[in-house]
Amino acid sequence: MSSGSHNADEKQSIEKREDVFVKVSSKEVDTAAEVAGGDYGEFTLEENLRLRRKIDWHIIPLMCILYWIQFMDKTTLGSSAILGIREATHLTTNQYNWLGTIFYLSYLAFEFPQNLCLQRFPVGRWMSLNISIWAVALCAHAACKNFTGLFIVRLILGMCEGSITAGFMIVSSMFYTRNEQTLRVGYWFLMNGTAQIISGFISFGTLHIKTRGFEPWQWLMIITGSLTLLVALAFWFLFPDSPTNAWFLTPKERSMAVQRIKENQTGVENKHFKKEQMYEALLDPKTWLFALFSALDNVPNSLTNQRQIIVSSFGFTALQTTLLGCVDGLVEIVTIWTGISIAARYENSRAYVSVIYMVPNLVGVFLINFLPWENKVGLLFAQWTTGVGTTGFVLALSWLSSVTSGHTKRVTVNAIMLSAYCIGNAASPFMWQAQYRPRNHIPWIIIGICYLSCMVISLIIRYILSTENKRRDAEPRDEKYEHVYIERTTKEGIVERVKVEKEFLDLTDIQNRDFRYVL
Repeated sequence: MSSGSHNADEKQSIEKREDVFVKVSSKEVDTAAEVAGGDYGEFTLEENLRLRRKIDWHIIPLMCILYWIQFMDKTTLGSSAILGIREATHLTTNQYNWLGTIFYLSYLAFEFPQNLCLQRFPVGRWMSLNISIWAVALCAHAACKNFTGLFIVRLILGMCEGSITAGFMIVSSMFYTRNEQTLRVGYWFLMNGTAQIISGFISFGTLHIKTRGFEPWQWLMIITGSLTLLVALAFWFLFPDSPTNAWFLTPKERSMAVQRIKENQTGVENKHFKKEQMYEALLDPKTWLFALFSALDNVPNSLTNQRQIIVSSFGFTALQTTLLGCVDGLVEIVTIWTGISIAARYENSRAYVSVIYMVPNLVGVFLINFLPWENKVGLLFAQWTTGVGTTGFVLALSWLSSVTSGHTKRVTVNAIMLSAYCIGNAASPFMWQAQYRPRNHIPWIIIGICYLSCMVISLIIRYILSTENKRRDAEPRDEKYEHVYIERTTKEGIVERVKVEKEFLDLTDIQNRDFRYVL
């Protein structure tokens, strides 16, 4: 190869040639390639565990706090329903439902652009910017006097939230092994339950605030919006963008951080969008199975804005309804915690755990439909039971990250799955119509069908991935990507070749035949 045939901007395909090594542009490989090439020797198990604890302490608390805040913010509409927002802004049933729907339609419209920005810009800074806009929009709810004003601020909330879950999925796959991801995704997702508890107490407190011209629901918006702004500032200064440049890691620890996730076969990130990976994601059957699961599993999520209305219809007062909402959060915390712990403990059990945890949901739906209306305690417990299956969606999020490789492909499938999440959430509020009250048989039957369908889809995904693993086990070893290097200039000005391990070539899970899917 002549020296003139290579320049800084050229891109070469990563393929085996007659040369001993194939030179590629650094744009083609994962950002971890150069960091992983540091000469730090072997790392001990103790060093690995110490590094993991350090990463946990610096990013998990921030992720948990933000996920708590964003879910609490998202559910302020449901909490405000019994604090007077419908009466103060003269909302009809359909208008109230539209406020739930526009949030997710906006989320859907901006999801793919958000994912592209998360790939292009520093993850922590981009999320912080979105959180700041979110906080201002939430506070602006308090100034709204009608449906139009609320419609606009809810649209802005949906636009900004598209960065949060997608960003967290990317960061979790950057810092943690596939087994560790199951637990960590569960940790920050179970904060949804914590948010329901804290939001319940905040709502209870605002009911006791007596100010002329400023109602309890307006105080709720101001309080939660102010908390959100504080979190945005914390993310700007403290949240890392990648293990390759994390401010709290030394150069050696950065190298360790990328080496320890080598087993994932997914690398860390690549800032350049690759069209071929996007096309592969669109043609991959599992992309659409996960999307279908996401859409159907989130039809029941319409209960977020309906739950307090339903509980109050059982005959409970506004104060009782507000406090009873805390139990929903407790159920979610316990079930997610136990579910992710079981899935992490037993290898390749994600699909089975997901299915088992959805069984109580079906039982709850059955009881709500057939218990006597006078049995308000039984109906209340039945509704709490329908919250157990949230574990299935949590496992699906970590599962998707674990079975997708190639940064552009991962960004694309994340966007598709979360877009499907939006579709389910956007369509479902309209099944709660006034003519179905108080029993709401039609909505509950739809919810039951969705849960049953999700159980089947989980098992289908597992079967497809298991079959593919067996096919790859039977194949001869693929050495196509064994001899690839990039050039690096040392401090002395010497240009040296650095071999790039297959795990850091930014290959997709289909290109890398050594990749094995977790089940």
